[in-house]
Amino acid sequence: MVPAPDYSLHPLSWMDVPGWDRDDPSPVLSTMSRCRLYLEGGGKPYKPGHVGVTADDLLSAYRQIPRSADNAEAARHALQSAFVPFLVRPAAGKRGFVTAFYEPEVEVSAVADDTYRFPFYRRPADLIDLDADNRPGDIDPGIVFGRQLTDGSIGLYPDRRAIDEGALQGQGLEIAYARSKVDVFFAHVQGAARLMFRDGQITRITYAAKAGHAFSPIGKHLMDLGELDPAIVSMQTIRAWLAAHPERVDEILWHNRSYIFFREAAVEDAALGPVAAAKVALEPDRSLAVDRTIHTFGTPFFIVSETLTRLDDGQPFARTLLALDTGSAIIGPARGDIFTGSGYEAGERAGAVRNAADFYVLLPKATAARLGHG
Repeated sequence: MVPAPDYSLHPLSWMDVPGWDRDDPSPVLSTMSRCRLYLEGGGKPYKPGHVGVTADDLLSAYRQIPRSADNAEAARHALQSAFVPFLVRPAAGKRGFVTAFYEPEVEVSAVADDTYRFPFYRRPADLIDLDADNRPGDIDPGIVFGRQLTDGSIGLYPDRRAIDEGALQGQGLEIAYARSKVDVFFAHVQGAARLMFRDGQITRITYAAKAGHAFSPIGKHLMDLGELDPAIVSMQTIRAWLAAHPERVDEILWHNRSYIFFREAAVEDAALGPVAAAKVALEPDRSLAVDRTIHTFGTPFFIVSETLTRLDDGQPFARTLLALDTGSAIIGPARGDIFTGSGYEAGERAGAVRNAADFYVLLPKATAARLGHG
C-alpha cells in the first residue's frame, strides 16, 4: 500500500495570500469554463486526489464563475465567491518547488531521408496496460506498461536504447521524422510537440503511452558524472552539453530508458497548448501539472516564488493557475510544473525554472466545508 502523503492544509483569508491582490486571473476563468464544458458534456469525472476535491465540488464552484470578467478585480472577486484558499505545507517545514514545461516545435518530414531520420512513434499494438490483475510477479508494480508476447505471456517492453536501435522498425508506427535525436528526446520529456512539416503543414502530437521503464533525468545523470554544475543545470545547458559532445549523445540519452509514444492531433487554436490529462487544452502561463494522487485536475492554485523572476519580466512570480496535467517527475503536495506555451521562446522561458515556491490551493467551498472550514 502506498503511504498517505505527509502534508497539512492551513485555511487563510484572501488578504493573507501574498500577491493575490496584484494578479489578474482572468485567463483562468475561461479555462475553468472549458473544464466545466468537458465535465457537463459527459467527460469522465476527474478522479479525486488525497485532498478530496471531487468533480461535483468543482462543478458547483465552476457554475458560480463567469466565463470572463471585465477586469482583474472582477476576476478575483469571482474566484473568491466560490473558493477558499489554503496554504499547502509539506512535512518537516519544507517549501514547495516549481519547474516549467512547454510544447516544442520540431521541423519534420513525412518520409525518412538522410537528413530527417529520427522517428516519432505511435503506440505499438503489443504494448499493453498493466495492473494488479495481469502484471507478472517479476515486473515491478511501478511499471504500468508491458509487452504482450506471441506466446500469450507478458514481458517488459523494449527500452529507449532497443527502440533507437530498431526494435520497432517495419511496423508502420512512424508519425514523422525529425532531424535531431535530441529534439525527439526533448519532445518525449515534454510529452507533446508541434510538428512543422516541410510543406507548411502544422500538426500536433500528444502523449499516448510509454514503454513503462522509469524516467531517469539526464540532467541529474550529467551532474552525477561531474559534467554539469548543479547551480546552472537547465534544459539549455543540457542541450549545449549534448551539442558539444555528439559522440556521447547515445550514452547519455540511453541512460533514460523511458520511451514515449504519441497520438496525432490537430492544432485547433494556435494560442492554446495541447489537450492534457484533464482533457482540455492548456492555457499558456496559467496551467499547472500536479501530483494527481494528491490533487484533483481542475483545482486552482495560487503559487508564489520570490526567486522565480524569469516568467514575469523580472518580477517575483505570484499567479493563479489551474491544475490540468501531471507528470512522472511531479511528486508531492507542493510540487508543480508550469506550462509556458509553445515554441522556442516558451522553451527558453521554461528551461531554467527550478525554484522554491509556496503553494496555495483554492478549494471549492463544498470541499472546504467537509474539512471543517466552510
